Order: sequence, then structure tokens, then C-alpha cells
Amino acid sequence: MHVSRTLTSLTDDGDDGWGLFYEARRRVAAGEPIVELTIGEHDIKTHPSILAAMHASATGGHLGYASVPGTPQLRDAVARRVTERTGVETYRDNVVITPGGQSALFASHLACLSSGDVGLFLDPYYATYPGSIRGSGAVARAVPCHAQNGFQPRLSDLEAAAKGAKSLLINTPNNPTGVVYSKETVAMLGQFAIDHDLWLISDEVYDTQVWDGAHVSPRALPGLQDRTLVIGSMSKSHAMTGSRVGWVVGPKDVIAHLINLSTHTTYGVPGYIQDAALFALDQGFGLEHEVSAPFARRRKLAQDLLAKQNTLGLVSSGGAMYLMLDVRATGLDGEAFAQGLLDNHRIAVMPGRSFGQAAAGHVRVAMTVDDERFEGALKTMIDYAQNLGRD
Repeated sequence: MHVSRTLTSLTDDGDDGWGLFYEARRRVAAGEPIVELTIGEHDIKTHPSILAAMHASATGGHLGYASVPGTPQLRDAVARRVTERTGVETYRDNVVITPGGQSALFASHLACLSSGDVGLFLDPYYATYPGSIRGSGAVARAVPCHAQNGFQPRLSDLEAAAKGAKSLLINTPNNPTGVVYSKETVAMLGQFAIDHDLWLISDEVYDTQVWDGAHVSPRALPGLQDRTLVIGSMSKSHAMTGSRVGWVVGPKDVIAHLINLSTHTTYGVPGYIQDAALFALDQGFGLEHEVSAPFARRRKLAQDLLAKQNTLGLVSSGGAMYLMLDVRATGLDGEAFAQGLLDNHRIAVMPGRSFGQAAAGHVRVAMTVDDERFEGALKTMIDYAQNLGRD
């Protein structure tokens, strides 16, 4: 018996660059003291007050089937949050609650793409982007954002990839690079979508982690509201990665179809988890700042340390919980540098190629251990790089 082509084609054949991550996890499981700077998992846990709200809802009886689109209260809270942050009036009918941001990404591409269509995404990219597009039966086509351009998208590269495209997926603040797109860049991406009659899918899960500049949602720009789907999540903003609460915000008619999709796939998010998300959103910016503050602090620490050397190049970035480092001056590519760092110093980082060809020669460092361990690991990384450079 054969497995469907839809499933077998979700990922490309061959090494996807994630072998080092799996190796590090195996070594941790075997008891080896590895400093893991690999994935975007907070070192702080979900705030106790959120867990208390979740517990109270569960013991209070919100355990049966929850409203499939999301509870009215949570959809209203997400709509208020979007309205306050973007200035675009947003209502309950513009919101569907999903089991995390990944589910929202998958659903959005099912809404925008038919079998054989082309979905564009920017390289470097979050690992699941191509598979989310292929899962709709569409063709995933990468648009390179080059290191020499600070990993910013260029119109010429977009135009070269535009033939046959029906959607464009963007992510700012960006994972893996940390780059925050300016209003001018977002406007350029939006105009490209208008000119080529594309859906614009905007992954904004890092919107609370902006250190330089400001987050701009394309849905807030002229002419884009009716062709933009925005992905949001509680995972990064509130350290609720395991709770699996996300959303799609978009035109009412599209949201209605996505609600129908939820009925046939996830059948909603557990009610007590939605109630905890509602509680968390109701706490306002203060709690979000508490969650994001360690990453801003560690970024400053890293900037100060890296400014004292010239072997590792720090990509100019303004957001998210990651650093992208150019390691080419060591004479190694990203994979070899990361493997040597793991083997010799028990520090695990992600090779840039794990996130696409455009990030080759780089490594991504997640700022996801406490300040003291992070500083120690970064100093070791700098010493390792400088020794390689001298050799």
C-alpha cells in the first residue's frame, strides 16, 4: 500500500540541516551536559497566574467540546488586541482560534492555494514553511534574501519568482535572522502582492519581541486588508508553547471557510486552555514585557561581547529570540562550525542551512538559557571562532 503523495512530499529528500539538533537531543537524553541554544523554547515557564486560570477553568467544568471557531470571549480579545496594535478595526468574525501558530499557517495556505498553485516564501525561513505550502497540494517556491543585503527581501528577487504564484508568506520579526522589516519594506511586499494579485500571509508570532524599530503588520497598510491573513500565537508572547493557542485574522468570508475547515480537522481548542489564553491577554502588555525582557537583555549582552572581536559577524537584527552569526571568517561553513562547537565544547546551535540555502555560512543562536549560561556559552563560542580564524 502507498502513502499519499501529499504526505510523502511535505519535506524534501536528503539532509535538511537538522541532524545536529537531533544529535544534541540524543546526547542530552544520554546525560551529557549540553548547552542547548537551538530552538525557540523559553527558559522561563508559563506564568503561574496563567496556569492558575487554566486550572480554575478545568476544575470549573470547561472540559467538553469548546466552540470550534474559538470562544466568543477569546475571539473578541484577539480582535481587540489586533485593533489596538495596528489601528485596523477588527471584530470577532475576523478571527478563528487554532491549535497554535503552526495550525494557523497550514490552514491559511489551504485557504489561499489550490493543487498545483505556487506559494512563495522568503529564504531564510522557519523550518515548516515549505511543508505548510506543499500540504495544500501547492508548489513551494523560495525567494532568496541574501546575507549581503542583511537578509532583507528585494523586489528583483520577488519578481524573478513571481510566475504562477498565488500567495506570499512573510515573517517579521523574522525567524531565524531576527530581522525586522521596515514600513517601507512591508509596503514593497504589499505592493508586490497587489501587482501580482497574491494573498499575503503574514506570520507575526514575534510581534512582542521588537528591540529596534517597530513591528508593521501589512494588514494595516492601504489596499492590503482584504488580501492579508495574519498568523498570531500565544506561544512566544506568553511562553505558552505547549498550550497550542494560535489564530488567523483576515476577511470575514475567508475566516468563515477556515471555521468550516476547523470543524473537519481540529474541532477546536480545549475550552480551559482558551480561558487561560483569555486571562493572559487580559493582563495586557505588562505580562508580555515580562516574557520578552530576558531576550532583550541577552541581545544587549551579546552585542557588547561580539563588538570586542571581528571573527563572528552579528547580523543586524531588531527582534525575536535569536541571533544570526556569520561564521565564514573561521574558514568553516555553518554545519562544520556547529558540529565542532558541539563536539569540543558541548554547545549546540543551529546551522544556518537548517533554515534555507540563503543562510549558509551562518549559525542561529537561540537566546534561551539563563543569562549566566548564555554569556559563558557565547564567550566560549567567540574563543572557538577566534582560534579557528588564527589557524
